[in-house]
Amino acid sequence: MSVDTDSPPGRQLGKFENLRYDLPASIVVFLVALPLSLGIAVASGAPIAAGLIAAVVGGVVVGLIGGSPLQVSGPAAGLTVVVAETINQFGWKTACFITVLAGGLQIIFGLSRIARAALAIAPVVVHAMLAGIGITIALQQIHVLLGGSSHSSAWENLEELPNQILNLHGDDFFIGAVVIAIMLSWKYVPGKVKMLPGPLVAIVVATLLAMVIPGDPVRIALSGSIFDAIGLPEIPSGGWGAVLLAALTIALIASVESLLSAVAVDKMHTGPRTNFDRELVAQGVANATSGLIGGLPVTGVIVRSATNVQAGAKTRASALLHGIWILVFSVALAGLVQQIPKSALAGLLIVIGIQLVKLAHIRLARRTGDLLVYGVTVLGVVFLNLLEGVLIGLLLAFALLLWRVVRVAVSATPVAGTDRWLVSVEGTATFLALPKLSSELAKVPVGTEVLVEMSVDFLDHAAYESIQDWAKQHESTGGTVEFVELGTAEMADAVTAPPKRGRARGPLDDVLSPWRGDGDNHPVTSGVAEYHRRNAHVVRPHLDELRDSQNPHSLFITCADSRIVPNVITNSGPGDLFTIRNVGNLVPANGRDTSMEASLAFAIDALQVDHVVVCGHSSCGAMKALLAGGTTGPSLDNWLANGHPSLEAFHEGHPVARAAAESGFGHADQLSMVNVAIQLDTLRFHPVVRQAILDRGLTVSGLFFDIGSARVLEVTHDGISEISEARRSALAEALH
Repeated sequence: MSVDTDSPPGRQLGKFENLRYDLPASIVVFLVALPLSLGIAVASGAPIAAGLIAAVVGGVVVGLIGGSPLQVSGPAAGLTVVVAETINQFGWKTACFITVLAGGLQIIFGLSRIARAALAIAPVVVHAMLAGIGITIALQQIHVLLGGSSHSSAWENLEELPNQILNLHGDDFFIGAVVIAIMLSWKYVPGKVKMLPGPLVAIVVATLLAMVIPGDPVRIALSGSIFDAIGLPEIPSGGWGAVLLAALTIALIASVESLLSAVAVDKMHTGPRTNFDRELVAQGVANATSGLIGGLPVTGVIVRSATNVQAGAKTRASALLHGIWILVFSVALAGLVQQIPKSALAGLLIVIGIQLVKLAHIRLARRTGDLLVYGVTVLGVVFLNLLEGVLIGLLLAFALLLWRVVRVAVSATPVAGTDRWLVSVEGTATFLALPKLSSELAKVPVGTEVLVEMSVDFLDHAAYESIQDWAKQHESTGGTVEFVELGTAEMADAVTAPPKRGRARGPLDDVLSPWRGDGDNHPVTSGVAEYHRRNAHVVRPHLDELRDSQNPHSLFITCADSRIVPNVITNSGPGDLFTIRNVGNLVPANGRDTSMEASLAFAIDALQVDHVVVCGHSSCGAMKALLAGGTTGPSLDNWLANGHPSLEAFHEGHPVARAAAESGFGHADQLSMVNVAIQLDTLRFHPVVRQAILDRGLTVSGLFFDIGSARVLEVTHDGISEISEARRSALAEALH
């Protein structure tokens, strides 16, 4: 089994320090669990004491060895329907034996380390199962509330309801109605009174009313103490197939409910997380024990567990103590239990049943497109049986998942203002898509120019062949077909190997990964091929507008370093930047570099750019060479001489260097930022730049790209700063 590794933050509390939290919490949980255990026993058609036995066993056994620190176990409403069916079919003693078998199966599940697999059941099916159980409980108990007896099926309960209403017992109905009113209104009770458990208050009030109002409401029948009800199960003489199916049903439902409850409880606190395998073993031991001595099946109960957390419990001791309190009550105060009216417990169970139908779950199912699964599962649980309803729900959920996974969207539409057509294939392209493919492709007129966008994550040979056959036929009639592949499943792979789902790509894969090369191919030509396959069609309309002229908004002067990709770090596209790159992003003064002079004149006078930007970067080799001061060869030494003014300013304590040092940058990066500031000064005094600043407001600004953090900083003549959204807005306002 796995081992708990998480622990609550801060200092660990000692055992006695924990007890001061666990003891009062256990009393609160006991007061909530007592009436619920009695009501679930009544609803299941089991002996009343069986609910108390299960509560004691769930508290003590799971409290001792369970894997969920704050979950509380006992008889649960979620098992009421299946237990009632089991008792009706096999009798009480054999039902206890089935509970023992279910516990054994749970132990095997836990030891097999498959506990988390139970969490793979679609949540919508679990929610619908609980809702169906809630509706079934309410339909059963409304007859008891009216003074009658529940029937064996939901159909019978519905059919007999009008007759039961006509023959209601006023005293039973009044007591049950009071319980319902108290339960529904308890959340509105103000102050300290609300600290009392609503179910306990409702049952106490109902019991007192039963003693004073006219009539003789039907009360609970309890034969002796809890020890008198203890008895060994009965092994069936035949029908083992049905017995094993019932045991498996109880084991699966109890396991799923316990694990889901444990997950929910983990979200309510910051202490140790649940060890699911250990918890499942503990639930199995508890069920085997409970069935062996005449108790109901046990599972983790979210109502009791949530109460436990809210009451401040710290360890499993709270669950264990609550089981002991139920045992003490059952032995010492069994006579009080017999004063409780059945209609009071019916009212309690009706409210619990209604609360299992959660509007939040219905809204979630509607938003996620699972409302059909939810509704069908609920109807199956209510009008068939729990196992069949859940199986139908799971099958429908799987069918819906399969439909969503394998479906493909195909459309063929003319491109507005042109004679071209666009065919889009998106999703999972399999042989199941052939009818839709052929239908849409038939819309394309003969002889037209067609662009086919393949945005698929799975492509089998049948779909590939269908598309290729259509393309050949279309081209044979004088048309043209161009394929663009945007998805992760490539057409070239469809005929070389079995189909497989393409891997998900990261956000920059299309921008950066082609230039990494693939095997023996030339990296640049390989990248060009990838560009043609995936991206050319995206930029083609924009580049078509620029075929005769360019209109960049900025002149971007940066280093020749391969790690700087101007369009990526400025989020710009083709035609936006007129870029000059050289070693060290230097602007030689006094017109010493004719290439730089020509580029400046062309960008500013001919292209009329609005901005000039100088961008340096971290770990710049040119700046490191300047700092080192050695020789790097005649050509490079001559070029780096243009950086000596920057080196001198750095040694003299330029304010940009100080700002960079305060931000934690090393000497080479400090020099790189100073170099940007010096190049900005050089540009501002350049005749062409200065005239454009005066005539039309040309801006000159500096940037620094920190490669390691992928962050871009602004560099001014006296400092550095982050480029935030607020800073961007301020710059835009200043420019206008």
